[in-house]
Amino acid sequence: MANFEINIEKLEMAAGKLRAISHPLRIAILELLAQGKPLSVTEIYKTLKIEQATASHHLNILKNKNVLVSKRDGKKIFYSLRSNTLMEIIECINRCNEE
Repeated sequence: MANFEINIEKLEMAAGKLRAISHPLRIAILELLAQGKPLSVTEIYKTLKIEQATASHHLNILKNKNVLVSKRDGKKIFYSLRSNTLMEIIECINRCNEE
């Protein structure tokens, strides 16, 4: 292998994103948001039947790793996926579970 270069920063970012999505509740949040409509914290925790603080905790982890974006509208904050690419990874993993 001639001229192979490791970009540590890029690898750390990828590992951080994978760690961020490696929790069942966070995957559930991503699947919910993958439906396309930005959702508020209230909509997320009520749909998933979890505590508001739990939803906020997991949303912050996903947002801090640039998996989600947020937009404030008055007192509410709406979350959406930054990209659908991570959903493709989750779908791939789910297909592996089916084999």
